[in-house]
Formats: sequence, C-alpha cells, structure tokens
Amino acid sequence: MARPIADAAVDAVDAAGARDRAAFEAAVGRLAGFDVAQVGLLLGTVVRQALEEGHPDGLDSDDVRDTLAGVVKQATEWVDAVDPQVVLMLLAGALGVLETDPDERPVRADVSARHAVLLVAHLVDPAAFAARLERAARELAQNAE
Repeated sequence: MARPIADAAVDAVDAAGARDRAAFEAAVGRLAGFDVAQVGLLLGTVVRQALEEGHPDGLDSDDVRDTLAGVVKQATEWVDAVDPQVVLMLLAGALGVLETDPDERPVRADVSARHAVLLVAHLVDPAAFAARLERAARELAQNAE
C-alpha cells in the first residue's frame, strides 16, 4: 500500500470522526488526487470487511438500507452535499454487486473519495482504522499473488 494514500485516508477518517470539516476537506482533497481505482479498492475492502464482521450471518436488504440511512443521516449533520446514491453505489461496489469500468467512473474522484470516507467513518471506529487499513492492504496483496 502506498503510504501517502494510507496517510490521507487515515487523516480523512480521523477528521470525519471528529467532524472537523476543514481537516476533512483537506484530507479528502489529498485522497482524491490518487488513483481512484486504488483508493476505491482499498477503502472498499475496509467497508466489506467491516460489513462482514458486523453481520456474521450475512447481510440482507434491511441491513444495507440501515447502513445507507445511517451514513447519510450522520454525514448530513456536518457535511454538505451528501448523495445517498453515491453511498449506495459504494456499498454495492464494496459488496461486489456493482463493478464499474475504471475508464467510465460514474462520479468524480473527489465525490467518490468524500462519500467513501463518510461510509468508512460510519462503519469503523477511527481509532481502529489504521489497523483495518493495513489488514485490507494485506488481503489485497495476498489476492494479487
């Protein structure tokens, strides 16, 4: 895992946890400057792992709806321009239900990064995020071998 991506992701999730809008925007801006496929794969793996751990008997539509509603409700309390459709797209992507062509991204990199961080911050305790990020990176490296 590239250290700059990890650093930006940790800073963004920490800022989201603290509801620090200025730090959040700065970190999301940095994160959006990296390869969107790499960032999406890494954060999507964290999301998938968190959902699997939180729902060991499997996810159903109510679980997905509750997660979506929770992310949007929590985020709209302190962030402008939260799009439930983007959150749903990211959830579907993390669960392997939706695959997008890297050359035909449906949303801009900054919008995707913003919503991915909000989703992660909803599912993962910011204090545990760095360790979860490392675990996701190890899983991705093992799958690449």
